[in-house]
Amino acid sequence: MMSSALIAVIPVICVAVAGLSCLLLEAFRERGERLPIGGLGIIGLVGAAIASYLLWGRRAESFGVVVADDFGLFVGFVLILIGILTIACSPSVIERERLPQGEYYALILFAISGMMLMAIATDLLIIFLALEVFSLSIYVLTGLRREAFPSTEAAFKYFLLGGFSSAFFLYGIAFTYGIVHSTRLDRIGAAMAAQSGVASPLVLAAMGLLLVGFAFKVSAVPFHMWTPDAYEGAPTIVTGFMSTAVKAAAFAAFARVFLSALEPLRADWVPVVWVLAVCTMIIGTVVGVAQTNVKRMLAYSSIAHGGYLLVALVAGNSAAKASILFYVLVYAITNLGAFAVIALLGTRDKPIEQLDDYRGLWYSRPTASFILTVFLLSLGGFPPTAGFVAKWYVFTAAVGAGEYSLAIIGLLTSVISVFFYLRVVVMMYMSGQVEGETGPPLPRTALAALVVSVVALFYLGVLPTRLLNLAAASISTIF
Repeated sequence: MMSSALIAVIPVICVAVAGLSCLLLEAFRERGERLPIGGLGIIGLVGAAIASYLLWGRRAESFGVVVADDFGLFVGFVLILIGILTIACSPSVIERERLPQGEYYALILFAISGMMLMAIATDLLIIFLALEVFSLSIYVLTGLRREAFPSTEAAFKYFLLGGFSSAFFLYGIAFTYGIVHSTRLDRIGAAMAAQSGVASPLVLAAMGLLLVGFAFKVSAVPFHMWTPDAYEGAPTIVTGFMSTAVKAAAFAAFARVFLSALEPLRADWVPVVWVLAVCTMIIGTVVGVAQTNVKRMLAYSSIAHGGYLLVALVAGNSAAKASILFYVLVYAITNLGAFAVIALLGTRDKPIEQLDDYRGLWYSRPTASFILTVFLLSLGGFPPTAGFVAKWYVFTAAVGAGEYSLAIIGLLTSVISVFFYLRVVVMMYMSGQVEGETGPPLPRTALAALVVSVVALFYLGVLPTRLLNLAAASISTIF
């Protein structure tokens, strides 16, 4: 019988074992033989979902450094959903790009296991170890097209900058340990509360270093420079995965550390995060408008959306905390779906990445065009999609916290961002039919996953209350 101390990490173990199984199956696969390696990954993710459901409401704890509370489990469900959607849309892309199948699925699963561990970790060292587990997997996934120079260049840049950010984060942990003599978040919170609201220079240094580490992972300005190159160079389906899963895991740990352990020092870190949020929203939107490469445009869109989540962190009230989880889920479905359509529309000789490639796409690929339109409108915050509700709750929470200027800036940048989403839509529907190859039809499995995603966006856009209440109840377990 499994030790009760390991119950909290059963979902993580399910995903990690599935990743190891994918590697083992790849090792015994004969050249040219087709094996359901992706299906094995789906089984592992479904097993993790079942385990997470059984742990819901129990607050299982492992060795005092991992707690499977409802907050961590909610983020875990989001990551499992991202993994299932990614794997469902991957087979045709893997075959077209000639990616190593076993390595691809194993790396996806290892990355998810690290992210899930990061979401439930209550110790800075465990957060760091989880961060490195999924970061190394993402670095390799970015450069998985070894023969493509842009891919290897993007992976190298991401690896170097990721190493620097990890060093900052580790120094922050070291400084924190020097102050508190522990890396446990509960003990850090108690020690910070005893500071009587006056932070020493060493505390501020530790907090600043931790903030830099998190800011890099969520692509906050000015730590965003890796994002456009990494997103453009990586295989498009990998771009969709890392743009959503990394942000979900990073914001989960970000919220747990800063809204829980460092909440007593809120007056010291909120002004810094306020500036980061403003810069991130403005830079992500303004530079995104100038892009003609759709992957780079969505990269800057991802940066801007990170800024909206930072707004919720600054607001810090109960509505803002709940909106973080809701926004992460909606953003995951929307952004991953958009990148999946882009990945599936392209061919090996002609990737659909430039804006002009979408000219008249509606006439040749109406189903894919409609699905992509829904995702883009949701990213832009159009009703009745879930993207509108997610932004509405973030900005409403900011107003409720008295952050009027932050809400106004967020609203204005959101309006400006509509331009580069609608630019793609206009190109697809209003630029005239273009003669040429229509490309392969969308695979059935991928089409089913995308249709479910579209239905979910409309459902959450019309009836979001149940999920919002669940998010509020989940995040209340750590605050």
